[in-house]
Amino acid sequence: MNETKKTVNSNRTLFDSSLPFEKPIVELEKTVVELREHSKEGIDLSDEIKSVEKKLTKQLKEVYDNLSPWQKVQVARHPLRPYTQDYIDSFVDDFVEIHGDRRFSDDKALIAGFGMIEGRKVCVVGHQKGRDTKENLLRMFGSAHPEGYRKAIRVMKLAEKAGLPIVSFIDTPGAYPGIGAEERGQAEAIASNLKDMADLHTPIVAIVIGEGGSGGALGIGVADHVYVMENAYYSVISPEGCAAILWKDNARAPEAAESLKMTAYDLLSLGLIDGVIKEPLGGAHRDFGTTANTLKDVIVDSLNQLSKIPKKDITELRYDKFRKMGVFEESVS
Repeated sequence: MNETKKTVNSNRTLFDSSLPFEKPIVELEKTVVELREHSKEGIDLSDEIKSVEKKLTKQLKEVYDNLSPWQKVQVARHPLRPYTQDYIDSFVDDFVEIHGDRRFSDDKALIAGFGMIEGRKVCVVGHQKGRDTKENLLRMFGSAHPEGYRKAIRVMKLAEKAGLPIVSFIDTPGAYPGIGAEERGQAEAIASNLKDMADLHTPIVAIVIGEGGSGGALGIGVADHVYVMENAYYSVISPEGCAAILWKDNARAPEAAESLKMTAYDLLSLGLIDGVIKEPLGGAHRDFGTTANTLKDVIVDSLNQLSKIPKKDITELRYDKFRKMGVFEESVS
């Protein structure tokens, strides 16, 4: 009875947080739940359930195979989408979090520490959002202050000293834009991270697991291998910010998302990332177990590849990787 209640409550949460374009999917999911509940009363509804589940799978595939860039942004922001701490809890063993930047305070929007993935010691850094209003205010919706970026690079430099690879989970709409953050050197902190990460003599793998917004994302994103999850995005600015600047109209965010080429496959075609991480049908939030296993396998495979590169060469290769981005040729007619 308790298990049934837990499942129903879980479905209710999924229904309550559904996205606008998911309406036909939600209707079918509700039908499946209702049929299953009735079947527990001794009525054989197995054929009906199979029929609706078949329609549901078809509907999910039809919707999620044809998402627009703006719809992918919405999926990346889904309130039930897995966050950094979820992945740490899933496959980072013996994780020990390190706190504070030794200058100002401990920024809760950015997690940093050490643990083990498949028996390999690693450093893990990542943005962390909240699940409710109280936690979101504590973690500033995943928007880190300068002390967060200073904490991250402090921990990454410890990893370099210990000869440990770094795994970075990116999930932020952007660095925190408040007056206090600016007064404490937000731009300088991010710029220093870019410079210092480029010089770290240890392998770095970065994964955009949700939102990858502007310098806030880049502050922990200078890596040897950069991956973006299928329904995540990585962009110089949010669609709303772009629309507000270009057209003075937030309502044109869908148009901006299309123009920014911010989706995973757009970025891969432009040579800006190293790979796209597939998500389960319907997004990472619908099947966390499969998502976590896929992500772990990508990280392990990437670290295995990077471990074969001599440390004296790794910074030079990283430098070349980023120097090649945005290269173009001009021809004189």
